[in-house]
This record gives sequence, structure tokens and C-alpha cells, in this order.
Amino acid sequence: MIDQFKRSALLPLLAVVLGLLVGAVLILAAGNNPASAYWAMAQGAFAGGDEFGRTLEKATPLVLAGLAVAVAFKAGLFNIGGQGQLLLGAAFSAYIGFRFSLPGFLHIPLAMLVGGLVASLLGFLVGALKAFRGTHEVISTIMLNFVAANFTDWLASRDGPWNDPEGGAIARTPLIAESAQIPRIGGLPLGFLVAVLAAVACWWLISRSTLGFEISTTGLNAAAAKYAGIKTRWIMMLSMGISAFLAGVGGAIETQGVVNRFEPGFNSGLGFDGITIALLARTNPLAVVPAALLIGAMDAGSTLMQSRANVAPEIINVIQASILFFIAAPSVVRYLARLREADESEGVSLSAGWGS
Repeated sequence: MIDQFKRSALLPLLAVVLGLLVGAVLILAAGNNPASAYWAMAQGAFAGGDEFGRTLEKATPLVLAGLAVAVAFKAGLFNIGGQGQLLLGAAFSAYIGFRFSLPGFLHIPLAMLVGGLVASLLGFLVGALKAFRGTHEVISTIMLNFVAANFTDWLASRDGPWNDPEGGAIARTPLIAESAQIPRIGGLPLGFLVAVLAAVACWWLISRSTLGFEISTTGLNAAAAKYAGIKTRWIMMLSMGISAFLAGVGGAIETQGVVNRFEPGFNSGLGFDGITIALLARTNPLAVVPAALLIGAMDAGSTLMQSRANVAPEIINVIQASILFFIAAPSVVRYLARLREADESEGVSLSAGWGS
């Protein structure tokens, strides 16, 4: 079992190393020192309590966005709609936050729950289109991303129903009530704990529950699952609903724990980063947490890297894109690292599918 874990973790680790090497080459080409740049990035992410808190803050929505992709993938579905689902969660949690006045122990979970449930409706719609009409979920989720983005933009726009009257021409909602804001404990965001608990819950669901078995079986072979009596249409809808719910909660935590209101554009790209997280974690819900921490640390440390090492923050995007390329092309990683194929008799291969 330990050997299997080592083999499954080897590819992601090599992908990260190769991605960092690509970044180092670009930093050198720009006339800067890669060692100084990476050291500054590490300091910006982990040097102190505030820096580490910022890393956890950055990683929190990434954990949930990564889980959203991972859960759908276990059912054989590819959820590209995490960005739109995250925006819906962020916007509707903001509405609950500024519209109602409740005790904190009710207000915080209620806003998160509403944000997640509204986003889940989008997931159920995608699942239903897939199950009953055969509409490919990649196409429908990409299209619905635009619908969700423009809808939430309108809600917070100057002429929208949720616009902040004190914001002038700025598109944003009013500040949420203090009772709806997710607190920090010792400088560390409580929302990260919620994300970790969600990862554990997803691991238990997939690995230890009957529903998780049905989800995995449907993902491996929908025809065989249907023959075995599993309601595959319902499983597709439910899996996409759970996936979208997780992305929506990620958006809600971003609103309640970071911005304290909804601002269109502030959450840009977080949903798409979930794809990188899920692939880096090989769709293992528990592995999503360290994968998100890695990407969150890069984002949190990019500012200090820019100021101290004079390195453009866009280098971080190139490194992350390189990691995604290498994790999605295992044969390239094996060739560069001179790795041999795993023994077929052991049933493990570095070229195995992401859901393995």
C-alpha cells in the first residue's frame, strides 16, 4: 500500500519540479536569479503568521473548486463550470449576508448553504441535460459559465437589484453584516477548516459509502452500472449537483471570509484553477488539500517575489500552466525523468487514469 502511494504521488511531484524548472529558465532568461525569486516566494507564503494566513486564504476556494472537479470526475463527468458555480455561490451568499440580520452561528452557515444550493441548481441542470438528452457536460458547463457570470454581474451592477447605493458607478453589493463574516482564529481563516472538512467528507463519500460506490461504478462503466440496477441518470444529476454545491460554497467562503461583499471579477479564474488542483491531486479528495496549498502559496508569494526579485507575477501563471501540462502528459514526465512503466502485475501505472 505504501509503495502504491509512492507511485501515485511520484507523477504529481515530478510535474511540480518540472514546472518550477520551466519557471527558473524563464526567470534566468529575464536576467534574474531563480533561487532568489523562489526564496522570496516562499517567504511571502510562509514567513510569518500573516503570510501563512494569506496562503490558507488563497487555498480555501481552491480546495473546494478542486473537490468540485474531483467529485464530478469520479462519476465520469468533467465539470468545467466551476467558475460560474463559484460566482453564483459568492453572489447569493452576499445577498443573505447583507439582506438579513441573524445571530452569527446561524447567519454564517445559512449564507454558505444558500450559496451552495443555488450553485447546485446549475449542476443539477447540467446533469439532467447529460442524463436525459445526452448533452456533453463540457459544452453545457462552458456555456453556463457565461450565463452565471453575466447574471451575477447584472445583480451587482449599477442598475442591478443588489447594487451598493454608496458605491456609485462601482458594480458591487453592500457589505455583508458582521454576523455573516467568517472570522479568523489567531490570524488563520476559519474558512480553511471548512474546506478541509469538506475534503474529508468527500473522501468518505467516495471511498466508504454506498452512494460513493454507485458514483464510482457509474464513472467506470455507466452501461454496466445500469445493468447492475444503479440509477445512472440520478447518479449523474446528483454528482453534478454535489460538484456545483462544493464550488458554490467555495465562492461563499470567498465572499464571507475575504471580500465581505460580492464584486464581479474579484473571483476571476478560481473555478478554472480547480481543474489544475484536481488533476494534480489525481482526483483524490484528500490530496486536493496539499495541491491547493501549493497553488495558494504560489499566488500568495508572488507579490513578494515581484518586489524583491523583480520577477513578473505572470511567471506564476506560467509555472502553474506548466505543472498542468506535465500532469496531463505523463508520458512526457516519464521520458524526461527516465522512468520505466510500472509492473503490470502490480496493477499500478503512472499512466493510469486520473480517477485511479
